[in-house]
Amino acid sequence: MSGVEEFRAELRDWLSANLTGEFAGLRGRGGPGREHEAFAGRRDWERHMAAAGWACIGWPKEHGGRGATLEEQVVFHEEYALANAPARVGHIGEQLLGPTLIAFGTPELRQRFLPPIVTARELWCQGYSEPDAGSDLGAVRTRAERHGDEWVVTGQKIWTSLAHESDWCFVVARTEPGSTRHQGLSYLLVPMDQPGVEVRPITQLTGTSEFNEVFFDAARTHASHIVGAPGEGWKVAMATLGFERGVSTLGLQVGFRRELETLIGLAKRNGAADDPLIRDRLARAWTGLETIRFNALRMLDAVAAGVPGPEASIGKIFWATWHRELGELAMDVCGAGGMLAAGEPYDLDDWQRLYLFSRADTIYAGSNEIQRNIIAERVLGLPKEPRP
Repeated sequence: MSGVEEFRAELRDWLSANLTGEFAGLRGRGGPGREHEAFAGRRDWERHMAAAGWACIGWPKEHGGRGATLEEQVVFHEEYALANAPARVGHIGEQLLGPTLIAFGTPELRQRFLPPIVTARELWCQGYSEPDAGSDLGAVRTRAERHGDEWVVTGQKIWTSLAHESDWCFVVARTEPGSTRHQGLSYLLVPMDQPGVEVRPITQLTGTSEFNEVFFDAARTHASHIVGAPGEGWKVAMATLGFERGVSTLGLQVGFRRELETLIGLAKRNGAADDPLIRDRLARAWTGLETIRFNALRMLDAVAAGVPGPEASIGKIFWATWHRELGELAMDVCGAGGMLAAGEPYDLDDWQRLYLFSRADTIYAGSNEIQRNIIAERVLGLPKEPRP
């Protein structure tokens, strides 16, 4: 048995043995549109995983990880999804901020912030989007001023996933007065539990509130809590987005495959599959899912090189559009019954939740329009879009 297969067997056995007892009821809980489900239990599960050495496995050993190879990381995400294990609560810290700190952080920042991510003692959220700067980070208006040994942050962020559960936020703020676009931005680490931070949940179409508005009113963080030099925030923020498109996408597509297979089963049972148009769309969905996997595998070379490049936008735009269309297909398979709530007052079934939440897939983590601009300008080398 190869080393990778030994790793797969070890992980599979561990998941089978540990998703039992108090953790048995967590199978399949959480995820997009369902982050409110069993959150405390999922956080306990995350700490249980960490104690057994299954957290941050791709990080170097000197930073608390397992030093897993790229192949082993792929196996981890695939097996975790196949086991129907609960959605991770520390994803933003483990997959986004952690690799960013390893690549750009000072030794002091790594020593302070990496261990609590590994042990799931501190959770993170991402302070990028603003009301007038959604996917266009160059329009950020949140500002931070240096006052002695502190940064003082004032502004508003929006669509901040799990801000109401997070201990810290990495914030892109404008630290050079008078600067515009990508210049003069800095990447700051800001504590959430302080008087100058207010979190307001946003009720979504699904009736849940995993996204939030975050208001910073002279919120403070230590002057050393900056990743990269002042003014280098754009470079660091883009690297974080590159890590977001990394290995975990392979685990994502395992979940997509489960959804598609379940939908095909429903179409066969309720007769929707007798419609040739529905059958054609189901077949197209299957081929699209294979394309998602191949795109993810193609990106692994970039991941192995360190920081994924702009080509990662190809995979993001494809899977986001595919998943949104799967939600639309699910409603057509369900038929008229799909328009009725499962119960009072607004109890949605899995297909209704998929349809509604997947509308956001083509918006969050960079809208489709922004992804197309990145591909055109940074991959194909086309002229930049004119700006007023």
